[in-house]
Amino acid sequence: MAFSMFRRVITKSKTQSQHSLTLRLLSSRVFIHNTIISNSNNNSIVENGGSVNSYHCYSSQASTVGGVGLPSYMRGAVFWEPNKPLIIEEFYMPRPKSGEILIKTKACGVCHSDLHLMKGDFPSYISPCVVGHEITGEVVEHGPFTDSKIVKRYPIGSHVVGAFIMPCGNCFFCSKGEDELCEDFSAYNRAKGTLFDGETRLFLRGKPIFMYCMGGLAEYCVVPAHALSILPNSLPYTDSAILGCAVFTAYGAMAHAAEVRPGDSIVVIGVGGVGSSCLQIARAFGASDIIAVDVQDEKLQKAKQFGATHAINAIQEDAIEKIREITGGMGVDIAVDALGKPQTFFQCTQSVRDGGKAVMVGLTQTGAMGEVDINRLVRRKLSLQIHQVCHSLLFNRSKSLAPMEQGQGKIYPSWLDWQKLVSSISLMQFLENTNLRRQSKHSMILTREVLLVEL
Repeated sequence: MAFSMFRRVITKSKTQSQHSLTLRLLSSRVFIHNTIISNSNNNSIVENGGSVNSYHCYSSQASTVGGVGLPSYMRGAVFWEPNKPLIIEEFYMPRPKSGEILIKTKACGVCHSDLHLMKGDFPSYISPCVVGHEITGEVVEHGPFTDSKIVKRYPIGSHVVGAFIMPCGNCFFCSKGEDELCEDFSAYNRAKGTLFDGETRLFLRGKPIFMYCMGGLAEYCVVPAHALSILPNSLPYTDSAILGCAVFTAYGAMAHAAEVRPGDSIVVIGVGGVGSSCLQIARAFGASDIIAVDVQDEKLQKAKQFGATHAINAIQEDAIEKIREITGGMGVDIAVDALGKPQTFFQCTQSVRDGGKAVMVGLTQTGAMGEVDINRLVRRKLSLQIHQVCHSLLFNRSKSLAPMEQGQGKIYPSWLDWQKLVSSISLMQFLENTNLRRQSKHSMILTREVLLVEL
């Protein structure tokens, strides 16, 4: 399940001649920020270069172009081409259409899939675009002719979280509750970088900029109402950003694909945002042996704080042999690949016991292939489960969320250790310190460590 996000937190400081709005990248993975400097003597835009040490955007006067009291323009970070820095640009304020809602982005997590896109692992995806799909924010405008029930459900000022898969609600798969397979989402957003009418909501200097999901790495974003859920005001934006992707991807994998039961032994391979959530959920469900596998000792130390009873560095040890040693030669009841590489796929299928479940959650580059022992799969009754984001876990009240505190349309995971899972970094710091060319020479784990900081 995946609802990932880039989000922006606004801190206000007033001086006699200047208002400073700092949109900060807060994140369980990174959260985005924009720094807007409004100086009474200036009226210009951004300094956008390959390496940004500082940038000044002169904010336009508020107008009714984007709704009462909203500015005419907003800023966002544009992905132009693989392995190049994101560039801060100024857009016309996006306008929601019927059934859509304009969100003032408060926080946005950086998902692994965002990083895959920026590295060029998804060559078919259209660019230039704005990435970011783990968003939380505030409702500021409803599209014209939007159903009154939607307006009532999401009043102006309400706190919301977005789903990284934005279902249309009408296609064959959506009608069967398989929202993650939504035909229109694949045909329009994934294939064309647009919403369901075939048009993007983002324009730069008169030309379209495409949307990776809702394009959350910006001050505002347009989201179909079907892809939103109300959050309790008590839950900080910085904590809730990861709900839409990392947390509910993990919850769906553990509760519905793996069907974790008390006493189960579990291995989670890759302890990034999704993997760390899997560990906490396994602990909440009463799993016994909870094994974390990664290649970074710092992440493995954190994994123990999330509930791991054992930690294996796959560079220093043979992960498969060590897992079998821990389980008395049997293998685990449930193995989860939260990273999504051919080698982790192989480790996952080889770590599970006869009759056990191997659950695949992570994404990898387009065209990657994995190997599996077919005879063992068939003769020893291995169950291979594929799980992505189940939008309905978050937004469909008919699904049971046992460890969830939920009211009508509200969610709050009580089993997450937010303080350890979520960290924040400013967008400016991200742009200054992170060179995407350099990142591409390292493993994706290292890249995520920079963006997620502590997990």
